[in-house]
Amino acid sequence: MRLFLHIGAYWLMWSLRSLMPRRSRWRGIQFDTLHLRLIKLAVRLETLKRSIRLHLPRSMPDQAILGYALARLPRLVS
Repeated sequence: MRLFLHIGAYWLMWSLRSLMPRRSRWRGIQFDTLHLRLIKLAVRLETLKRSIRLHLPRSMPDQAILGYALARLPRLVS
């Protein structure tokens, strides 16, 4: 079971990295850096009827790239 969880986590990290723009430094970034800068964040989560809204801190330095990746996320699912 643990192996399946690790495979799923690896696939999610690889997919998030592949959503980045082709010519950016984020495309070849290591998984631990991606984890620390984009996933491990303090956000306020607001659930609406049909969507989820994330309220990021204003001092987040990588806010633009996270918004870009989240906008392209529906491509990954479908």
